Amino acid sequence: MFIDEAKILVAGGGGGNGCVAFRREKFVPRGGPSGGDGGRGGSVYLESTEHLNTLLKFRYNREFRAGRGGHGEGSNRHGQDGEDLTIQVPVGTVICDEATGERLWDFTAPGQRFVAAEGGRGGRGNARFATSTNQAPRRSEPGAPGQEKTLRLELKLLADVGLVGFPNVGKSTLISRLSAARPKIADYPFTTLEPYLGVVALDPERSFVMADIPGLIAGAHAGRGLGTRFLKHVERTRLLLHLIDVAEHSGRDPVEDYETILKELESFSPTVAAKPMLLVASRIDAAGEGDRLFALRGFCREQGKPLYEISSTTGEGLDELLRATWAMLERIPRPSPAADEAAPSREVETARLNHP
Repeated sequence: MFIDEAKILVAGGGGGNGCVAFRREKFVPRGGPSGGDGGRGGSVYLESTEHLNTLLKFRYNREFRAGRGGHGEGSNRHGQDGEDLTIQVPVGTVICDEATGERLWDFTAPGQRFVAAEGGRGGRGNARFATSTNQAPRRSEPGAPGQEKTLRLELKLLADVGLVGFPNVGKSTLISRLSAARPKIADYPFTTLEPYLGVVALDPERSFVMADIPGLIAGAHAGRGLGTRFLKHVERTRLLLHLIDVAEHSGRDPVEDYETILKELESFSPTVAAKPMLLVASRIDAAGEGDRLFALRGFCREQGKPLYEISSTTGEGLDELLRATWAMLERIPRPSPAADEAAPSREVETARLNHP
């Protein structure tokens, strides 16, 4: 089951209380205050891993609490620090504060770590308050509570190429033909109800990741069909392959299909609509007399756009499409995580980790 959204509660452990104690030992007259400090509460960390590809585990476990710090004791014994808690999330997860809507962190590579909730500071024992004028203080500090937050987790798939188009235009068949991905394939709309990733290998040295995005319809940006639930997954792709069905029995205008999908992408995000895109005429083996294919060819000539004609069933045109896709990817730079202004800088996060 593919789960790409979750809401969790994270809570750092409370700090331990400081202790009020005095030394009572033989041959130690007027031993003085000896109350130790409380231990620091544990913190909750989120860490990205490439071994997860869904947020399914957060569907059943939604509360995560780090360990509480131990209380201080006599003889200047400090309380034990609370145990930290590390939660693993898939690469591509975006962390937002549910209360404020602020985007806190964006995991773009495996091994990144983010402090989700810091533990509370331990309270000081009475030994800390001894002065020359107050040599026997009888006060201590309670431990500070740990941070507690409700976080919203959103998973956005990381892929080089995203397949977009109307439902039932052959996206699932194409990715199953080019990779080891096996999405459900059937002759009815919305067969694909969740995104699928597949690794497409041209040869041992060249490969890229392709994402099959569930079909879009008019009004998808406003929630129609599967709505914006899966449109967000094309945000991280570098290149879009727009599949347009030219089969004789489809009954739709291919030019109108292209303009409708482009309008939905623009309404959802102008940045997504501006991504490089290759137009692909799908199911040419079922084009019949080719009226729809001829209309699409004419439109592409007028617009100065190349058109790649394929049949995932027979394999016709797939090699040419792969070569063109790879050539485009080589010209498109990979996005730099440091360029993402919405996420905290690496330097800030490193400082937070070194000085909790």
